[in-house]
Amino acid sequence: MYSGNEQIQFFEQILFIHLGKDTPIKSLDFVSGGCINNAVRLQTTEGDFFVKWNVQELDGMFEAEARGLQILKQSGEIYVPEVLATGKQEDKAYILMEYISSTLPHKDFWEDFGRSMAYLHKHSQAYFGLDFNNYIGSLPQNNEPMGDGLAFFIEKRLRVQAGLAYYQGHIDRDLLDQLSRFYDLLPDLLPISEKPALLHGDLWSGNFLVNELGKATLIDPATYYGWREAELAFTRLFGGFESRFYEAYQEVYPLEKDFEKRVEIYNLYPLLVHLNLFGSSYREMIERIIKKFLN
Repeated sequence: MYSGNEQIQFFEQILFIHLGKDTPIKSLDFVSGGCINNAVRLQTTEGDFFVKWNVQELDGMFEAEARGLQILKQSGEIYVPEVLATGKQEDKAYILMEYISSTLPHKDFWEDFGRSMAYLHKHSQAYFGLDFNNYIGSLPQNNEPMGDGLAFFIEKRLRVQAGLAYYQGHIDRDLLDQLSRFYDLLPDLLPISEKPALLHGDLWSGNFLVNELGKATLIDPATYYGWREAELAFTRLFGGFESRFYEAYQEVYPLEKDFEKRVEIYNLYPLLVHLNLFGSSYREMIERIIKKFLN
């Protein structure tokens, strides 16, 4: 832990490095940075900035976040904060961004959000994955490109997290074997005709803001090209978005028939991630899904 003066000095150093001049800080307000990072709003003579930092030595985390945000921004489909810089100062890695002033949602917020995500998902490429790896939470996310979406989902998403859960002691050999048998069922359970879609990758209610125009702003991505159904399934895992979001999405980019039956399957990935991040309370949900399809 360090003192208030040391905190101010750290932020002033960051601003000087990237703005090229002394930038007095008028005030700072600590905000939620999730369970991994610290975060602060800086009010300065040059405007407001957002800084997120950590001391956990997670290799390239903020650089990968910045690249993911840039990919989403380049789509032109939805608002994303401007990344000003990433770097390391003393023992702390950081990302410096524009500060998003939050306000109340516009009356058409959910419809606009749903349409924006549908148009984002229309952006595609020839392979699943990405040309760099990133993180989901504090866990490395392997985006090694693959041409087969089903193989990518099994090998780079489910099998990686299941193996980690086993070696961390969150699941036993029996459940690991059940998961392996479950993978063999997936060709008959999931559509394989979907092309890769540009995804936020970690889309839930904690990873978007309402900006000063009352519209959605995406933050904290785990970007890659994957199945858009997996993204929409994740939005429903912790309470879900309002129905107007999904209705507007469907109008722009309709889903294949029987999506509802596939939601639990896709959500095995975020559930395994949460199991590895937060412990065994998520195991029962995983067991229930697996048994439903194996029985």
